[in-house]
Amino acid sequence: MPTFFSGLPVHVLVVHAVVVLVPLAVLGAVLIALWPAARRRHGWLVVAVAAVGTASIPIATSSGEGLERHLPRTALLSAHTHLGDQLLPFAALLLVAVAGLMLLDRHTTRPSLIDGDRQQAAAPSGPGTMAAPARTPTWIRPAAAALSVITVLLAVVTAVQVVRIGDSGARAAWGGMQYVQQAPPHRPGAGD
Repeated sequence: MPTFFSGLPVHVLVVHAVVVLVPLAVLGAVLIALWPAARRRHGWLVVAVAAVGTASIPIATSSGEGLERHLPRTALLSAHTHLGDQLLPFAALLLVAVAGLMLLDRHTTRPSLIDGDRQQAAAPSGPGTMAAPARTPTWIRPAAAALSVITVLLAVVTAVQVVRIGDSGARAAWGGMQYVQQAPPHRPGAGD
């Protein structure tokens, strides 16, 4: 991977995908974990955002390693690279949890073909008869609740990690800068 593109570090460009997509995945994960109606409506979109965000992490770390070779080694830079290497497992686990929630939700909202066939064979048929909906296995609801809690916890940890990485990167890049507030421009005739 090239280290620079048009004079700009590739890491600075690529890291924006992580900074935008991973927090969006975190927010979406919390939303679909706590609100089943949102899960049915937007759950697969959250899975897709989490997948693209997770896939962008190795690209960001790889481009960061290339940039690291061109910078002086400092404690702030070491802290940033160490934290950056820790994000992928959290984001990957969040992706697995969100995908698991969606698969459980799919299982609860659509009876399997086998259950449907059994139900049709056992149910009376003919005019005026109604078939009962397929029963959800008893383990689904507690599993969905547990996975929802795990998803929220992973979302919180992932969000904290993104903030820590961003803060350490900003300190590594801008830590030595001093900002000075400039005086307002003097306008002739204003109070002279």
